[in-house]
Amino acid sequence: MSKKNNQDKLLIFALGGVGEIGKNMYVIQYGNDIVVVDAGLKFPEEDMLGIDIVIPDISYLSENRDKVRGILITHGHEDHIGGLPYVLRHLNVPVYGTKLTLGLIEGKLKEAGLLGETKRILINADSELQLGSIRASFFRTNHSIPDSVGVCLDTPEGTVVHTGDFKFDYTPVNDQFADLQRMAEIGKRGVLALLSDSTNAERAGFTPSETNVGNELEDIFRKASQRVVLATFASNVHRIQQVVNAAMATRRKIAVVGRSMVNVVTIASELGYLNIPEGMIIEPEEVNKLAADRVVVLCTGSQGEPMSALTRMARSTHRKVDILPGDTVIIAATPIPGNERYVGRTVDELFRLGAKVIYGNGSVSGVHVSGHGSQEELKLMLNLIKPKYFIPIHGEYRMLRQHALLGEAVGIERENIFVIDNGDTVEFQNGTARRGSKVTAGNVLIDGLGVGDVGNIVLRDRKLLSQDGILVVVVTLSKQDGTILSGPDIISRGFVYVRESEGLLDEANRIVTSTLHKLMNDNVNEWASLKTNVKDALGRFLYEQTRRRPMILPIIMEV
Repeated sequence: MSKKNNQDKLLIFALGGVGEIGKNMYVIQYGNDIVVVDAGLKFPEEDMLGIDIVIPDISYLSENRDKVRGILITHGHEDHIGGLPYVLRHLNVPVYGTKLTLGLIEGKLKEAGLLGETKRILINADSELQLGSIRASFFRTNHSIPDSVGVCLDTPEGTVVHTGDFKFDYTPVNDQFADLQRMAEIGKRGVLALLSDSTNAERAGFTPSETNVGNELEDIFRKASQRVVLATFASNVHRIQQVVNAAMATRRKIAVVGRSMVNVVTIASELGYLNIPEGMIIEPEEVNKLAADRVVVLCTGSQGEPMSALTRMARSTHRKVDILPGDTVIIAATPIPGNERYVGRTVDELFRLGAKVIYGNGSVSGVHVSGHGSQEELKLMLNLIKPKYFIPIHGEYRMLRQHALLGEAVGIERENIFVIDNGDTVEFQNGTARRGSKVTAGNVLIDGLGVGDVGNIVLRDRKLLSQDGILVVVVTLSKQDGTILSGPDIISRGFVYVRESEGLLDEANRIVTSTLHKLMNDNVNEWASLKTNVKDALGRFLYEQTRRRPMILPIIMEV
């Protein structure tokens, strides 16, 4: 490791992932060396009209691109790898990941046309990397996807540990046991700062083992007299393996439906993370040809996403698979906060079609357990790593706060715990930490092919249009004497139904005409003033008459 320079500081901050669920991206910088952990996306909130996905603002990394030594990826979930295709366009740096993680990343980069120019470096839990003055090593963790790792970064200022997403599963489906011994050894060597997953910090006790789900699924498959349709996260490879095992035990074939599910099953099978017997997978078209009690449909849509396979089946708009009365539908996932309504709607529609629906959280239905540790596991991690300073990450603000309390409960000094927002830096120098200055952080919105071209102003306009509609006023003036040659013509969209509001629009017409005449008489002929005055007069009138504020666009032409 390079020698410590007294001027250099260690900086730790998040560009995404704190105060929210999703778009995880954490930055560790010592002197001129920056290491990035994860590059995720998150799905838009309800008020982000028309937005497809949200990624972190990487202005800071772009400005310091010559210092970025690489991006380390802890595991292959969208909220940790989904931002890569966008980030790598601006920041061509090596990406480090385990076998399955890189397999999933390569699929994304191929779609984005970036596979050729991105350096991808395979690591495993025993790898060690020298990234400038920072040495990176890894430790195996349990999560709802195989090949998950935590990251240990040795810097000249001290050791920083990032847990990645984790739980402690003592009977993991794929026999990839968490490396408790290595975690304890790292803790014994001395850890300056721990960044730890807070997703389930509000949940008491332990998160049950994924193996429990397998037993429950087999039981449901046996009792189901007809087809079974199971929706889960495509990336939950352990869950998919459990479905395969249960189908094998009950002599059912599996049809895989939904693009992301097909992708993950293909990649995970090729890389040896899914063990599927020859001949078990059938095409969706074959579902109706087999006896109903010999089929499982594995699909996406556990979050009620509008375009997903399960939602389309529930609405009877799926091209290949229909839900029939008596089918058993299992939603093997908990709704992400904010998605409860969509999931509820899908469940209602499935019940209407006569299906038996099994849903709800793990304690109710037994068909889902979380991939994140509950309070006792979070305490165990704190006790194994024994950090001097603690930064809760990966969670909404209340979860971070709750995790901070757990840190205090296991003996970390209150002033050594930093609950941060995206962009807040924590500076370490000579073994002590303090809050540093902020760096640029925020949301970059992606709509279609546009990255970051839709900002707050455009969203505000969309909101306005969606609430009160738009009125376009078209007027043609004479260049010579400023008289009105044609118009005003008023075009209304989403404001009032024109045929039933002729009186209102005639009056609006008169107001525009009289406003323009008044301005002409006062010799006002700058377009900006004309437009503003028309807008104000019309806006006032329409608000008095309808209590609505449509967007008003005056278009003035001179001939």
